[in-house]
Amino acid sequence: MRFCEIQGNDDVKRALAGMVDAGKVPHAILFHEDDGCGAVPMCVAFLQYLFCPDRAGGDSCGRCPSCNKVAKLIHPDIHFVYPVTGGSLIPSSAKPTALSYVKQWRDLVLGNPYFTERDLGEALGIEGKASLISVAEAREILGRLSFHSLEGGWRAVVVYLPEKMNADAANRLLKSIEEPPERTLFLLVTHAPEKVLPTISSRCQHIRLMPVRRPGAAAGAEEAEERELMTALLSAILARDLSEALETGEAIAALPSRERIKSFLHYASRMLRNVFLIQQHLPALSDAEDVEEEDLHRFASGLKRSYPRSVLPLLDRSAMLIDRNVNAKIVLCDLVNKMFVL
Repeated sequence: MRFCEIQGNDDVKRALAGMVDAGKVPHAILFHEDDGCGAVPMCVAFLQYLFCPDRAGGDSCGRCPSCNKVAKLIHPDIHFVYPVTGGSLIPSSAKPTALSYVKQWRDLVLGNPYFTERDLGEALGIEGKASLISVAEAREILGRLSFHSLEGGWRAVVVYLPEKMNADAANRLLKSIEEPPERTLFLLVTHAPEKVLPTISSRCQHIRLMPVRRPGAAAGAEEAEERELMTALLSAILARDLSEALETGEAIAALPSRERIKSFLHYASRMLRNVFLIQQHLPALSDAEDVEEEDLHRFASGLKRSYPRSVLPLLDRSAMLIDRNVNAKIVLCDLVNKMFVL
């Protein structure tokens, strides 16, 4: 994948190319994106530029053997890590690592570069299950890095969702991230930088990717349902109808899986972020779909300017509790009550 194929974030693309051109590539970069906004393809394009012997004009050539391998996610010196667990494709007893799902990962990224956490869970057959990056994964990464580069150049480790790395795994990787072997690069992609262990985060250069509208991302049935629920919830709050708001909370809690509930909470965060941007007279930074515009402007005019910033931590906390298997009805009832009284 070339930089020219990545939508938006042109300043980030120029900065990444400039690092390579100046010979000042940091040993670790932490990319912060909103879920599904293209940090993984940005990492691939960056590595393709870094590895390309014929790069020019701020982009890789896209034709050489190196570019072809990077673009197909089969370059032997690039390793991808992402949270996994046993599922329908791999038994839980197998103690899987990212390599166990490498075919599914490649199919997902190549078919839908702007995938979401939910898309990943579905692709790996682990939707609704708690996944993590384990100490076994860390040992496997360190084992691969103990060998020389197979093609004599750079090596890279791309870690998707380092916030799901347990403490033992983080501690094993810490020294390599802090002082990696020569010409070794760590690229981390997070949706929640505040949840990345400080010992890891502090050793990375941070880059924020601005949200973009995903190419070809027409709202599917699930997103339409999430939009309908969030619109109903905020409308009830604006109307000061607690009974209706609590009924909507029950409908959210009744979604068919914990992953669906977390997906709703992520969508709610995105909607409130867009409300905030409209309130600040910055609609150009919004990634809203056309179908959302009317409701977003209605909420922006009806809610206090402090409301979106006050609710976002509540949504994050609710997602964390759902992830920890706390009763969904209790979590959503508490969330709705707190959103109502703000």
